[in-house]
Amino acid sequence: MSNATQGLAGTRITSLLDANSFVEIGRSVTARTTDFNMTEKKAPSDGVITGYGVIDGNLVYVYSQDASVLNGTVGEMHAKKISALYDLAMKTGAPVIGLVDCAGLRLQEATDALNAFGSIYLKQTMASGMIPQITAIFGTCGGGMAVVPALTDFTFMEAKNGKMFVNTPNALEGNHVSKCDTAAADFQSEETGLIDAVGTEEEILAQIRELVSLLPSNCEDNDSYEECTDDLNRVCEDIANCTGDTGIALSRIADNGAFFETKAGYGKDVVTGFLRLNGATIGAVANRSEVYDAEGNKTEEFDGTLSARGARKAAAFVKFCDAFDIPVLTLTNVTGFKATVCNEKMMAKSVGEMVHAFASATVPKVNVIIGKAYGTAYVAMNSKAIGADMVYAWDSAEIGMMDASLAAKIMYAGADAATLNEKAAEYRTLQSGVESAAARGYVDTVINPADTRKYVIGAFEMLFTKREERPSKKHGTV
Repeated sequence: MSNATQGLAGTRITSLLDANSFVEIGRSVTARTTDFNMTEKKAPSDGVITGYGVIDGNLVYVYSQDASVLNGTVGEMHAKKISALYDLAMKTGAPVIGLVDCAGLRLQEATDALNAFGSIYLKQTMASGMIPQITAIFGTCGGGMAVVPALTDFTFMEAKNGKMFVNTPNALEGNHVSKCDTAAADFQSEETGLIDAVGTEEEILAQIRELVSLLPSNCEDNDSYEECTDDLNRVCEDIANCTGDTGIALSRIADNGAFFETKAGYGKDVVTGFLRLNGATIGAVANRSEVYDAEGNKTEEFDGTLSARGARKAAAFVKFCDAFDIPVLTLTNVTGFKATVCNEKMMAKSVGEMVHAFASATVPKVNVIIGKAYGTAYVAMNSKAIGADMVYAWDSAEIGMMDASLAAKIMYAGADAATLNEKAAEYRTLQSGVESAAARGYVDTVINPADTRKYVIGAFEMLFTKREERPSKKHGTV
């Protein structure tokens, strides 16, 4: 890397990419405007370094904003450099990674900057679903710049210095930064659902490298394979104890125990992320009722229902997987929908988005019912009814309308306890038992939990050549 690209913005690029692989593009580009004494201000590369390199041998395009040059503000030529990078990426079919540290639009360039900034939005929209887009926020990402990560697929944010906002916390009516810092990484991760992971700069760059190695380069070339060194028939002895925290369950199924979780801070009752099975990248969605830390301590507990945020999170993830031909695995363990006023505001819409995502996805889809699967929440979780190709169920699973005891109380209101217990047992056998669902074809195979890995791998191997057509139309509207 040349001296022109040294500094913090350049260091981030060298830390991200394989050693000595970066090639800078547009090094001599600078601002054209002469208004407001701009000719007297030094603006090397117009405040953004752009170019290409490799991550584990995979071609990627990178831009890194330089806050030491005009505060990293976006001017006409700054934006044009990023747009040109997108053009190259779409031509060659490779991901774009943006390292953001920006004070917003450059006031000295006014409408020229606005027009050029709009061109970034256009390029991002054209690239969506064609090439993966990743953003990392290391400094300020405010105003119109906050739309940029919203148009990408994955966003990471530095815990201390990262700030993301459309309106600053102090500009919000009735709020101030000391009351609620809406620009902080924690808020953006837990409340907006835009941030996939929060950490130090070093952690974020390492996570981006890991993510890139898991993803295909584009929507046509699924090159996200690596040789599997794990036993395809490995028995997962303790997986039955992981029904609460399915992030752990997915790591038990995965090759070499590696699971990459996305949006871990948002909609925590649903887990989304990537794992490898027989060397192939698989997208995973799972219900979760417990969260454990790295030391095995339970840190959070949920009631087993599906929240609006969890459904929205799952929907976006499945749409990404379908766009890039990544098969989808689901682990179902859900008793219903979250019953709170806050959730009810968006529940129907969010679940509708999730159902639409699963039903419209044409990639291989495998569902494993690992616990309770009750009501329409079960139907929405990639059930056979909405298009799952293969459905497995653990021999301990329960599948039906609702809990058998509750069903008995509704059907036999006013009956004595002995009658209710008898009818509950009868209902459990006839309507909620896993064998009952299998007898009707809603479950393909009842399996032992320890055999989950080999069955799932076998299903995806069988579905490798899957082809499925959908009605001809421009696109859905959900």
